[in-house]
Amino acid sequence: MQALFSHRLAVPLVIAALVVALSFALPSSFYLRVAALVWISALAVIGLNLLMGYAGQVSLGHAGFFGLGAYAVAVLPAQFSLHPLLAALAGALVCGLIAFAVGRPILKLKGHYLAVATLGFGILIAMAISNESWLTGGPDGMPVSRMTLFGWRVRGAETWYWITGGLLVVGAWIAVNLVASPTGRALRALHDSEVAARVAGIDVARYKVRVFVISAVYASVAGSSLALVNGFVTPETANFLHSIELVTMVVVGGMGSILGSVAGAAILVVLPQLLTTFHEYEHMLLGLMMMVIMIVLRSGIVPSLAALFQRRRK
Repeated sequence: MQALFSHRLAVPLVIAALVVALSFALPSSFYLRVAALVWISALAVIGLNLLMGYAGQVSLGHAGFFGLGAYAVAVLPAQFSLHPLLAALAGALVCGLIAFAVGRPILKLKGHYLAVATLGFGILIAMAISNESWLTGGPDGMPVSRMTLFGWRVRGAETWYWITGGLLVVGAWIAVNLVASPTGRALRALHDSEVAARVAGIDVARYKVRVFVISAVYASVAGSSLALVNGFVTPETANFLHSIELVTMVVVGGMGSILGSVAGAAILVVLPQLLTTFHEYEHMLLGLMMMVIMIVLRSGIVPSLAALFQRRRK
């Protein structure tokens, strides 16, 4: 019991220590902003990792929930004068309800059928955001109202660095506790074999929908955070390529690893920034590096390095 309790604290503490250490190491507001983008992406990837890495369910449309969360903090304050924080909560609630409504029929599918179904769902959301220009600003996007708390306007790279870092720590703590709970054990069981899980008395459909809803809420909160940080939102937050990017972060960092979610987000967010000096070779080098990482570290960065460290200790 003590070991389990310490494990639940270890991952959030490691992430919290990383957030604090980087705040002293990063030299300017530009780097703090990039780090905040890493924390936001990592939050969304943690939710997707719960769905893919622990429950074994593929989703190629998760950027749809990300985009809904982003547009919630843009549309609701503009149309209904709702406070951005309440708008973010409303967006998370709506995403959870949508995930609950579509989850049961979609999650009855398996393999590439499930992937195509989630892809279609994500495309529908992206199309709705792009076409309803009277509400969302269309392809050009729309501005996001700046958030104020008790008369204090929340702005600046350093402020958002700490806010997004804090959200990531809380999100990681919730995820670790979920994984260690009976729900987490049920998710791992249906990941290994749905038939065996069903024979063991696990309500497979209910747990699939539950983790789908949780992952959607994570994506929505991350999308709201990105919109508030940028002060502007475009349909690109909900498009197909962003969904693929989120899935790639899960796979590169390590499926079934909370720390791997952070590592995968860091790689996919930071590498393009580093490769901009190569101009026309940027995308080619990024793809090549992704291939090398997956060939050398087949289980993802964190699980592969952890396994290597354990072998060397023995």
